[in-house]
Amino acid sequence: MVSSYEASLEELSVHRIGNKAQNEFYNLSDQPLEITDEMLGRLLMQYFLIPFEKENEVYRFMHSSSDLNLNELFHFSSHIFADESRFHELSGQITKHLFDISNHPKIKSGELYIARFKDLQLEGQLVDAIGIFKSETKEPFLKINSAQGGFDLSYEEQGINIHKLDKGCLIFNSDKSEGYKVMVIDQTNRNDAAYWKDEFLKLRIRNDNFNKTSNTLNVCKDFFSNKIEEDFDISKADKIDLLNKSLKYFKEKDSFDIDEFAEDVIGNEKAIKSFKNFAQDYNNEFDAGLEGSFDISTAAVKKQARVFKSILKLDKNFHIYIHGNKELIEKGFDEDKSMNFYKVYFKEEQ
Repeated sequence: MVSSYEASLEELSVHRIGNKAQNEFYNLSDQPLEITDEMLGRLLMQYFLIPFEKENEVYRFMHSSSDLNLNELFHFSSHIFADESRFHELSGQITKHLFDISNHPKIKSGELYIARFKDLQLEGQLVDAIGIFKSETKEPFLKINSAQGGFDLSYEEQGINIHKLDKGCLIFNSDKSEGYKVMVIDQTNRNDAAYWKDEFLKLRIRNDNFNKTSNTLNVCKDFFSNKIEEDFDISKADKIDLLNKSLKYFKEKDSFDIDEFAEDVIGNEKAIKSFKNFAQDYNNEFDAGLEGSFDISTAAVKKQARVFKSILKLDKNFHIYIHGNKELIEKGFDEDKSMNFYKVYFKEEQ
C-alpha cells in the first residue's frame, strides 16, 4: 500500500505514443512539463497515485537470462536514480521502448506520462520513485462558465477522467539488487493488455507473505472448485464446505503450514496427497514460493475472500448460500418427480 501524504512531484515529461501495428508513430516532447498551477499539480498527484493506495502486490523486474541489466525498464530506472539530470532524456527512451513492443492491433494510442516523485511511503519507508502512466480512454465532459445574465455551457470531447487511470506503474528506489520494488495498475482487463506487465515491464511477483497467502488461497480455490472432482466423487455442497473451511483456517491462523492445513481442512489421506501434488505442480510452474510455512497476510485474506463463492446454484430457480455446518443440508432424489432435492435444517427465520 502506497501513501502519498508527504510526497511531491519533482518532474514530469509527457509524450504521445501510437500503435506500431497500425502504422502510427510516437511524438516526444522537447522538455519536461512545467507545472506552475498548484491545483493542476494536486490533480495530477491524485490521478497518478490514488489508484495505488489500495494495491498490495509488489513486483520485481526480471529477465529470462537472470541478468537484470537486460531488462530495459530496470536499465532506464537505474540511470535515472543515479543521475536525475538525465530524466527527460531517458523518459524518451522509455517511450520508444513501449512503442517498439506495441505490436498488438488492439493496443490503444495515448499519452505517456513519466514522473519523478520524492518521498512516497511504501511499507513504512519514504522512498523516491519513478512513475510511468498511460492514458488511453478519453471521455466527453461538460463545462459551465458564468456569463452575463446567466451561464455558458460548453463541452470537451477528449477529456481525461482523473479517477480512471488506464495503466500505470511505480518503480521505487529500493532493493535494486533484487530488481527494485514495483507496483502496477492495469484497468483494461483484456488479453491483449498483457503487453504492459509482461512485455513492457517484464515483472515477476515478489514472494512476500501477502503474495504467498494469495497464491496459496488460489491453489485452494482451484483445487476444491475444479481439481478435486477429477479424482473423487464429491457433491457441490461438500466442495463449498471445503472452500469455507479453507477460508476459515486463513482467517483464524497466524501462519500457514501445509501439513496442519491438510489435516484440519481435508482430513482424507488420498485427498491430502492429491492436494499436495497439485500445490507442488502450481509452485513449480509459477515459482509461487509455497515451500515451507509463512505468516498469513490478513490483507491478502480479505482480498481473496471476495472470490471464494459459497453459492449452490440449483437450475435457475434457487441459490443456496452455505456459510456454516454442511451437516444441516441433505441431498436426495424424489422418485415421483424424478428430481434432485436439498433438505435444509434451521431453527428460525431472519
